[in-house]
Amino acid sequence: MSAGAGPQTASEYIVHHLTPLSVGHGFWSVHLDTLLFGGGLGALFAWLFYKAAANATSDVPGPLQNFCEILVEFVDGQVKDSFHGHNPLIAPLALTIFVWVWLWNFMDLIPVDLLPALASVFGVHYLRVVPSTDLNSTFALSISVLFLVYYYSIKVKGGSGFAHEVLGHPFGIKAAPANLLLRIVEDLAKPISLALRLFGNMYAGELIFILIALLPWWVQPLLSWPWAVFHILVITLQAFIFMTLTIVYLSMAHEDH
Repeated sequence: MSAGAGPQTASEYIVHHLTPLSVGHGFWSVHLDTLLFGGGLGALFAWLFYKAAANATSDVPGPLQNFCEILVEFVDGQVKDSFHGHNPLIAPLALTIFVWVWLWNFMDLIPVDLLPALASVFGVHYLRVVPSTDLNSTFALSISVLFLVYYYSIKVKGGSGFAHEVLGHPFGIKAAPANLLLRIVEDLAKPISLALRLFGNMYAGELIFILIALLPWWVQPLLSWPWAVFHILVITLQAFIFMTLTIVYLSMAHEDH
């Protein structure tokens, strides 16, 4: 609950749940809850897969090894279908993005009042627990993908080859200004679409859970459980889309014409 006394109105309740724990102001503000949960979930992913690899056996595998092997085979299949170059980094990167984004999204299934109420006991009055509902995190991830696209485009094609692709496609080198303008629009659209698609879907899902929490207690299970079951599909689909588009963009970067 908020630091102020007295009951909250519906609008105050919604605004309270959508306010991040941050320091600083404006552009220079840092969302501590996004860093905490995003970093913590990343560490959880790394620890689980490290434990599965360390305890891997050729005998009857345990549940964790089975689960990790299923994920690795699934992602490897997607990379083989969508990536047409040769780069040993792509499959681990795709696996990291899929699992990490899925864990981000999964936090949306935790009851909206549970972790904020626990945090308030320790004097923390604002806490957003879903990193993918923060534009800072979704844009940071999508911009990182864009940097990788530029890096491999230059590495594979060379500086002159990359410049020729930017200035000469699709209308030929004589239309370089128009080609450059189209390339700028295309490159801006990639991180924006990646970030906003993930953010928009997860923000809407979180808002629906908050609205359900405003209803009488006896109505909440009738709506929250069906929405949670449907939302499992949403969070998985959003992680899959982010991973697949990352693979496709990097595959395009490796195409040397």
